[in-house]
Amino acid sequence: MFMVDSHCHLDFRDFEGELDDVVGRARDAGVGAMVTICTHLSRFDRVRAIAERYDNIWCSAGVHPHEADGEGEAATVEALVALAADPLVVGIGETGLDFYYEHSARERQLASFRNHIIAARETGLPLIVHTRDADKETAEILAEEYAKGPFTGLIHCFSTSSYMAEKALEIGFYISLSGIITFKAAEELRETVRTLPLDRLLIETDAPYLAPVPKRGKRNEPSFVAHTGAMLAELKQVGMDELARATTDNFFRIFAKAERPG
Repeated sequence: MFMVDSHCHLDFRDFEGELDDVVGRARDAGVGAMVTICTHLSRFDRVRAIAERYDNIWCSAGVHPHEADGEGEAATVEALVALAADPLVVGIGETGLDFYYEHSARERQLASFRNHIIAARETGLPLIVHTRDADKETAEILAEEYAKGPFTGLIHCFSTSSYMAEKALEIGFYISLSGIITFKAAEELRETVRTLPLDRLLIETDAPYLAPVPKRGKRNEPSFVAHTGAMLAELKQVGMDELARATTDNFFRIFAKAERPG
């Protein structure tokens, strides 16, 4: 049984010139599949090229909330739907709201978020949601849009409140956990994770960010997802084989367009 890194950024310059080694180390660590996530539509071709280059790596199409000012207007529903037709695109995003940094105006983040939701509804692909310091607004928009018509999705790099988890689970969303669950100061988060159903959990790195303990302080990479998986197995009181099987099954359930390796 292998693991899946459901969210990484292999197009970032942190990996430039090293991708073959990075992917090789991931394979050696038992990471059999990955999704490299789009944050700028202007860089989509670069993201897609990586997915095309390696077996069992897929990509998404979307604009990060940090980039909503500069690229939000390009992220029309029509543009996202068109990109989603590509066989390598398995998700819409990452999108969402970030009111911590507010690198983009809130109204533009909100507009971009709604466009991504509509595209997810129209394509049937899962919505990949980033939320920081915006739980109430994120939950309200997801519930409001879901009432107009169902769509699938996940909260990526979950590190927020039990309230956000509950609201996400209510509409059938999944929750993806990163190396943050291994951090010393994350006991409150670990308490929340203990209560979450295993059949709705994924694991990710968000590489090159958020390297888990014992790699904290280093550049993160997909091979390190094994450390997050080990912590999650401990929190859920299951063995690593069961944890890998569950999170991998969950991944291919929500990312249904991705063809599971034989």
